[in-house]
Amino acid sequence: MAEKTDILIIGGGPAGLVSAGTARRYYPDKRILIMKDVVNGCIPCGIPYMFWSLKNPGDNKVSLDALGKNRIEVVVDEAVKIDRVDRKVKTKSGKEYEYEKLVLALGSLPIKPPIAGIEKKGIYPIYKDMDYLAAVITNLKKAKDVLVLGGGFIGVEFADEISKIKGINVYLAEVLPHLLENSFDEDFSLLAEEKLKSKGVNLLTNSKVVEFLGKDKVEGVRFENGKEMKIDNAILGIGARPNVSLAVNAGLDMGRGKGIWVDEYMRTTDSDIFAVGDCAGKRDFYTRKDAPVMLASTATAEARIAGANLYQLKVVRENKGTIAIYSTYVDGLVLGSAGLTEKSAKNEGFEIIEGKTEGMDKHPGSLPGAGKIKVKLIFSKSSGILMGGQVSGGISAGEIINVIGMAIQQRVSITELETLQMATHPYLTSAPTMYPVVLAAQNALGKM
Repeated sequence: MAEKTDILIIGGGPAGLVSAGTARRYYPDKRILIMKDVVNGCIPCGIPYMFWSLKNPGDNKVSLDALGKNRIEVVVDEAVKIDRVDRKVKTKSGKEYEYEKLVLALGSLPIKPPIAGIEKKGIYPIYKDMDYLAAVITNLKKAKDVLVLGGGFIGVEFADEISKIKGINVYLAEVLPHLLENSFDEDFSLLAEEKLKSKGVNLLTNSKVVEFLGKDKVEGVRFENGKEMKIDNAILGIGARPNVSLAVNAGLDMGRGKGIWVDEYMRTTDSDIFAVGDCAGKRDFYTRKDAPVMLASTATAEARIAGANLYQLKVVRENKGTIAIYSTYVDGLVLGSAGLTEKSAKNEGFEIIEGKTEGMDKHPGSLPGAGKIKVKLIFSKSSGILMGGQVSGGISAGEIINVIGMAIQQRVSITELETLQMATHPYLTSAPTMYPVVLAAQNALGKM
């Protein structure tokens, strides 16, 4: 006999947890059950930092303490089939759960490209499983030559962290001409490359891996140009794909991309089933095209929309599209990106102007700890609306990119940014007379 619940959430990552917490606030009398198939989940963004920065890797474990206080139940099991007619979910253990509303927070799975020898021992895709990651860390710390495959955010962060482990040579291979090329223009990508080189990371851009060499365990790698290199471990940091097989088998529609199709309120083609996070399809904020963006920040925003609107559209909290806002940290260098880059805007056919500025993140610049900050803003030439921004600098850059992201989401104009009112302090920000977001807007305004 099926166990009954009101709201069933499949997935215990950020999207699943926030969906549950939001649903509890809006529907206090409903029974909420989270089903997760990993015993010890982890904070996705913290995974690279388990290898060095976190002296106790276990500190990256997801805490479920708040769930009990909110009367949210958790069961560890794997969903294998959705019966949409009877509104039931069958699990690997043979149990059945009957639901009123179902939230799919299935997450994503690491991409494993069709490279010969990729199944050899010592080659590690990144799963969000603490027990699996603990074993990877133990093995990797015995390595001598490690290849990180992929020059996006995950690959860059792994290369930076592993380079801090004494006695390991780190190689970072990227098929594109520059690191972080899908999120930054070249002048910002070069900053990340220079920082990693200064840390001793061997950068291999324009490099495509075609084979992993060795018997049972990886011993080397062969590139498309025929060059071979000795390695004893490899990290697959080339991204992830939506985990959608459960939804596909249930007959739910997919978007033109690879995620589950959802409307503005995260509803699938079945009115009783919602999808949030990496498994849900994303649409670009500007073009409404499918966008392959997988971020915990995006997932939690979607989860709040879904959790509030499971039974009724209580609040107009529509999904406006994905801005694609990122930040990363490489040995003290912070890089942030939001919206369109100059390159992506031009590829879409937008007529744009750009504004740039460089300065100091404290005032005066001779204060202890002061560092350089660089801002680049992209505006529509005809309307003056902000369409994208990039930042580099110290810790403050991480919040400046959030300001830019909010400005993009609210379609702020170039003149509004020029007259931005901000709080400043010598130790905390650039000078009010030289605030970088304002100066970049003024730089662009002079080109209109």
